Amino acid sequence: MLAAGGTGGHLFPAFALAEELGRRGIAVDLITDMRGDRYGTGFPARKIHQVPSATLGGRDPLSAAKTAFTLARGVKAAIGVMATVKPSVVVGFGGYPTFPPLIAARMKGVPTMLHEQNAVLGRANRMLGKRVSAIATSFEKTKLLDGPMQAKARYTGNPVRDIVRKAAVTPYPAATITSEFRLLVFGGSQGARFFSEAMPPAIALLPAEVRARLVVTQQCRPEDIDAARAAYAQSGVRAELQPFFMNLPEIMAASHLVIGRAGASSVAELTVIGRPAILVPLPHAVDNDQLNNAIRLAEAGAAVCLEQKDATPERLSKDIFNCIADPGALADAAAAARSLGRPDAVERLADLVVALGTGDCPSPR
Repeated sequence: MLAAGGTGGHLFPAFALAEELGRRGIAVDLITDMRGDRYGTGFPARKIHQVPSATLGGRDPLSAAKTAFTLARGVKAAIGVMATVKPSVVVGFGGYPTFPPLIAARMKGVPTMLHEQNAVLGRANRMLGKRVSAIATSFEKTKLLDGPMQAKARYTGNPVRDIVRKAAVTPYPAATITSEFRLLVFGGSQGARFFSEAMPPAIALLPAEVRARLVVTQQCRPEDIDAARAAYAQSGVRAELQPFFMNLPEIMAASHLVIGRAGASSVAELTVIGRPAILVPLPHAVDNDQLNNAIRLAEAGAAVCLEQKDATPERLSKDIFNCIADPGALADAAAAARSLGRPDAVERLADLVVALGTGDCPSPR
């Protein structure tokens, strides 16, 4: 049983693991919060179970009490699911939607495991980490993973879906200083508005001869598309704008440069496919997880890490121009990104799940 929900960063690696376990003939159920599969991925599970969950929205006693009450309802519901499904292993992918299933599994004596997608251990995983049998990580070094939790940690990488691994066979499309230049911009559910507002004026500041070469593919919220499309048209830039691209990995593989947030799934896909990026981490995150992810790529020469407070149209335009003007450096960054990727992460994670289910992985003390 896989426990995931909340964001694509949690759901997509669970999706990849479900695909791999299915190939091994292992039945998979998904247990998630009341939003279910809101990304429309068609999750490859035998059944999708929904239980109540909540994120702590405030530090005041009333908010804490409401969250605790909802989580308690979720645990009760999850215990009922466990009694019906009788899973061999429950794997959580972080976020508060995993809290009720993991607690319920522990109460029922079912082996449990966590997967951490980011370079810093998330709040829910920190709360659950001491109670599970194993913790799989996406980075060789994960901040806040220490003490007893470190002893049960295994580095697997962050699984990516089959569509990403298929896109990864596409070589980096080498650019020249005169050829068409394909730019992909996406921000996820929490970043699309920023890029819709910041990118058109940044592109407008580029020299006319550069704009004439640009082909922009950008994710925008529906209410922002018309304004962004008009701004690009005024700058003479070809642009395809959509609220969501189902074939985003294929578009990424065809791109010369990617601009986006630094969420765990985005970073995993960038590194497996091997594409250079300008990353603008989501600000004000509790654990600075996206900033830590972006810094790891920047240190390896795979990306530019640009904090949002510094991401003015002028600065974005300068960074984009510098990338376009140096195709050799872009190719080097693409190679550096690919060197960080773990296309075998899903097999490694599935191996750990099977070991846990067959008793080859030690249980928590």
